[in-house]
Amino acid sequence: MSHSSQPAILLLEDGHVFHGYAFGKIGTTAGEICFNTGMTGYQEVFTDPSYYGQVLIMNSVHIGNYGVLDTDVESESVKIKGLIGRNLEEQFSRMMAQDTLQSYLEKNNVVAIENIDTRALVAYIRTQGAMNCIISSDGTSIEELKAMMKTVPDMGGLELASHVTTDAPYFVGNPDAPKKVSVLDFGCKRNILQSMADRGVYAKVFPAKTTAEEVLAFNPDGIFISNGPGDPAAMDYAIDTIKQLTKAEKPMFGICLGHQLLALAHDIPTYKMHHGHRGLNHPVKNLQTGKSEITTQNHGFGVDPEAVRKADHIEITHVNLNDDSIEGIRVKDKPFFSVQYHPEATPGPHDSRYLFDQFVSMM
Repeated sequence: MSHSSQPAILLLEDGHVFHGYAFGKIGTTAGEICFNTGMTGYQEVFTDPSYYGQVLIMNSVHIGNYGVLDTDVESESVKIKGLIGRNLEEQFSRMMAQDTLQSYLEKNNVVAIENIDTRALVAYIRTQGAMNCIISSDGTSIEELKAMMKTVPDMGGLELASHVTTDAPYFVGNPDAPKKVSVLDFGCKRNILQSMADRGVYAKVFPAKTTAEEVLAFNPDGIFISNGPGDPAAMDYAIDTIKQLTKAEKPMFGICLGHQLLALAHDIPTYKMHHGHRGLNHPVKNLQTGKSEITTQNHGFGVDPEAVRKADHIEITHVNLNDDSIEGIRVKDKPFFSVQYHPEATPGPHDSRYLFDQFVSMM
């Protein structure tokens, strides 16, 4: 633990107050509260653009115990708005680590609170559902924080991808690679791009609001729709672009937010989940092979299961074995498919990496 003596407050939108100790930057931060059940990979989680705008509970008791390393990132900076932990550690065991979690969070302006019973808090959020929260360690009173809570926007209806997308197009991979892919960056993780480069793909990554004409001007063999934060239904610009891109009938692959956007582009609505799926051990069944996969997930929205099942032009390819939610679809008679989970992430097994091979083989 940090052994900080400076008090900190966690206020939930429903009025519940938790008291702990300050960690990271001293200050006040707000956002939608969510939880991740992973015991490792905290730095990759913190830098995942899909977490932009959220305050994260790490369910595992010890976070920070192996320090931080420059290479253990999915983007150029920490994306979470705040961090809640039981024991947030300043000391670390990994000899190659370059920094402590305390210093890392301070450098990235992340307000955190520790000495919270995170398992009890996670159980509460699982029961009550996602809600906004505020962490404060700068002496702001509870009354002031309650007044501030009224100004925190709900995640539903928020367009956040434009806050985390690249400012300008860039390339990943070998220019002489046999396949070219246009990537729509709504908050793309680095390991997704690396997973494609490892398979002989040369990718051009485009900002979120790039037109279909610009995307196709690269003359790609395939199109990738990335993960990202926010409400997919609030992204009319992306839905319109994807609709236009489908007319080219090039192989198209979507992950997480990209999965939801592909569904919306085919008139399948999305919905706000009760508390979302975030962690490293979610079981998914591939309905085409009958095999199960242990998957990494991070999403607070999902594809409407009833609408998918009624659609004649969409086939369900994967379902979640915990709650039967939709984890994968494909468009019938078209080379378009997507999954809700993250096949580039490896919680131990590499169960889902075949999806990148499938994408390459379709091109």
